[in-house]
Amino acid sequence: MHSRREGILDGTGADAAAVRARTPDSSLPLGSALPSMGGTLRWLRHLVWPKGNSDGSQRQLRSTAYLDGLRGFAAFLVYIHHHELWTHVATNAAGTNDYKIFESGFGQDGIFRFATFPGIRNFFTGGHMAVAVFYVISGYVLSAKSLSLIHANEQLKLSEVLASSFFRRWFRLYLPLIVTTLVWVTSWHVFGVWVQNIHPKGTLGEELWNWYREFKSFSFLFRDGGDVWVSYNTHLWSIPLEMKGSIIIFAALASLSRATTKARLLCEAFLVYYFMYIVDGYYLALFMSGMLQCDLDLLARRSTADGGITYFPRFLRRLEPFKTFIFYHLFVIGILLAGVPTHTDKVEDLREAPGWYYLSYLKPSAVYDSKWFYLSVAANMIMACVPRIHWLRAFFESRFCQFLGRVSFALYLVHGPILGSVGDRVYHAVGWVRALGDGSKELAPWINILPLSRFGPMGLEIAFVIPQMILLPLTLWVADLTTRIVDEPSVRFASWLYKRTLGGAAPLEPKPEDSLPLMRLA
Repeated sequence: MHSRREGILDGTGADAAAVRARTPDSSLPLGSALPSMGGTLRWLRHLVWPKGNSDGSQRQLRSTAYLDGLRGFAAFLVYIHHHELWTHVATNAAGTNDYKIFESGFGQDGIFRFATFPGIRNFFTGGHMAVAVFYVISGYVLSAKSLSLIHANEQLKLSEVLASSFFRRWFRLYLPLIVTTLVWVTSWHVFGVWVQNIHPKGTLGEELWNWYREFKSFSFLFRDGGDVWVSYNTHLWSIPLEMKGSIIIFAALASLSRATTKARLLCEAFLVYYFMYIVDGYYLALFMSGMLQCDLDLLARRSTADGGITYFPRFLRRLEPFKTFIFYHLFVIGILLAGVPTHTDKVEDLREAPGWYYLSYLKPSAVYDSKWFYLSVAANMIMACVPRIHWLRAFFESRFCQFLGRVSFALYLVHGPILGSVGDRVYHAVGWVRALGDGSKELAPWINILPLSRFGPMGLEIAFVIPQMILLPLTLWVADLTTRIVDEPSVRFASWLYKRTLGGAAPLEPKPEDSLPLMRLA
C-alpha cells in the first residue's frame, strides 16, 4: 500500500516491471531473448527517470534533513535569480531594461516594484543570499563528524576522518565540474550548439586545450590574479571559495582538537571576527560561523543527554525560555537583511537605497563588496532559525525540498548551460529579445516565434512564467540525471581512491554510501 505522502517524485514503477520480468509469456517467440531486452529497457528507464522511493514506504528523515532541503531550495533560488536577470536584460516596451531595478532597493530612484519589496525580493533575486547559505551549511556539515569525535575525545578516529575528508574534498568539488564543462564545450563542436557571449575555437582540439588551460588555473587555489571564474560556466565562481573554506575548516578542526570547550568556542568566534572585520574573507567567516553553529548544537544536545551537565554556554542557556520570540525576530531580520541591494559593490550606492542609510554604517571597513557583510549576517540568522521554527523546518523537510537537496550541486552546475542554450532560444521565441551582437544570425530565426504578453508584475510576467513549464522541468531532469551519473559516482570514486592509498586498510569512518547525504550537502 502506498504512503499517503507519496508524490510525483516517488514510485518509478520498478516493482511492477520486476514482476512482469519474472512472469514468462509462452505466447511470445524468442522468449529467451526477452529478459535481456527487458533488462536493458528497465536500465534505460532507471537512467532517464527521476529517482524516487519506489517501494512506497514512509520517508525516514535524518535529524539534519532540513539542511538538505535548505541547500536545495537555495540552489533553486539561484536558478530563479539567473533566469530573472537573463530575461530582464532584454529591452522592455520603454526601451530600457529592468536588470538594475531588480537588484536595487525598493523605492530607489523613485521606482517601486513588487519584486523588489523587502522580503519578497528574496524569491526573485535571492541568488546572492543562497551562496552565503551554501557556505554556512558547508561549514556546518564538514565539521559535524569531527566535532562529535572531539567531544568524545576520539583523537585517533578524528585524525582518520580529517585525513579522509581532506583527501576527498577536491575530487568531490571538481570532478563533477570537469565532466559537466567538458560535455558542454564538446557539444558546441559536435552538435553545433551556439551560445551567446561564448566564442568557440576553430576546432574541438583547440577548444579542449583552451579548456585545460583555463581549468588548471581555475582549480589552483594559490594562484595570484586571473579571472575568478572559468569562462565555460561563469556561475561556478564559488567552487574555489568552497575549497578554500573547506581547508580552513579542516585546519581549525585539527588545531583546536585538543583545546578545552571554552577555548575552542572562543577561537571559532575570533576566526569569524578576523575573517569579517580584520581581513576581507567573508566566505571564510561564513564557513567558520557554520562550524561554530554546529559546535553549539552538538554541545546543547550533549548537555541534555548527560543529564544537565553544563557544556553549553550559560548565557545562551538563560535565553531558552525566550527562544520562540528570539528566533522569529531573528528570522524576520535575516530575511530583510538578505534583501540588501546588490546592483553595485559601493557602500555609497547602498546609502541611497531607502532604509539602508544607517545600516550601511555597520559594514566593516575590511569588506570590499558591502553586500557580503549583510548577506553573511542574514545567512547565519536564517540557518539558526530553520531547525527551531516548526513550520519552517517542515517546509525544508518536504518531498520537493528534499528532492532539490539531492540534486542541488548538479542543479548549480547545469542550470547555466541550459539557460544559455535552450533558455536563450525559448525566451527569444516568446519575446524577450536581447542585444544579439555576434549571434544575430543564430538567434534571429527564434525571435517572436510565439510572442507572449508581458502582462503581470515584473518578474511574474506571462512571458516569463509560461516558459518555465518547459525550462524548469528540463533543468531539474538534467540535474537529477547528472546527480546519478556524475555527482554520486564522483563521491564514490573519491572514497575508493582514498581507500587505495591506505593499502587495503579499512578507514575508521562510515561507509561512503552512509555518508553520501552529508557529502552532498558539503
